[in-house]
Amino acid sequence: MISGDFHVHTCFCDGSCTPEEAVLAAIKKGLKKIGLVAHSYVPFDSCCISPENVPVFQSEIKRLAEKYRDKISVYCGVEADFYSEQLLDGFDYLIGSAHYLRCGGEYPSIDDTPEILRRTVERFYGGDFYSCAEDYFNTVARWADRGADMIGHFDLIKKFSQKIPFDDQNPRYKAAWRSAADKIISADVPFEINLGGIARGVQSEPYPSFEIIDYISSKGGSFVLSSDAHSPENIAYEFEKFTYLIKNN
Repeated sequence: MISGDFHVHTCFCDGSCTPEEAVLAAIKKGLKKIGLVAHSYVPFDSCCISPENVPVFQSEIKRLAEKYRDKISVYCGVEADFYSEQLLDGFDYLIGSAHYLRCGGEYPSIDDTPEILRRTVERFYGGDFYSCAEDYFNTVARWADRGADMIGHFDLIKKFSQKIPFDDQNPRYKAAWRSAADKIISADVPFEINLGGIARGVQSEPYPSFEIIDYISSKGGSFVLSSDAHSPENIAYEFEKFTYLIKNN
């Protein structure tokens, strides 16, 4: 059994519930641990935590940890984007993610809408999706040197694969994710198996894909199962179906 879910967002960023509502939902679902996570601040995204709310968020999580300590362990996490400049002191752990690419002086999102991703590929990568994917995986791989406690949704670049078709067997795509995975594995940083895309109906398999999970497993990498929940009902979403993917964790 998985005892905890360490990737749960609240109204302090782009989640729909308060931290306490999330804690109560986790208790109701029988979890022994919950990690409440805020998206780190970046000036080009309105869905992240504001700098002035960081200490408020941290104080609230500490309050809840004390209030519910006899029922559940509550942790304060941050999902840090690679290009965030927010100070990351005062958090229990850090999820290293890449939601944006740096293209000159701009930071286009790769998980906002299919149209934005399509324009990004056309404008900055000459219409070559695989060049964009290479840049994305190179960015994710750099978390290996920055001290993340786990890697968030490793192949998020595939989010709109249903609307922007690409071949995940393309040699360039496979070489890009393998190179990034190898670097992260060598740094002994766990990968999350993120079920958020399944919960929201945009993916039929987790992040990373089953193929990538098999590769990471074969190389001795480790995993943490997470929901990436943005609402109480998705906390620990379908964990029972995917527990078999977690080995020695």
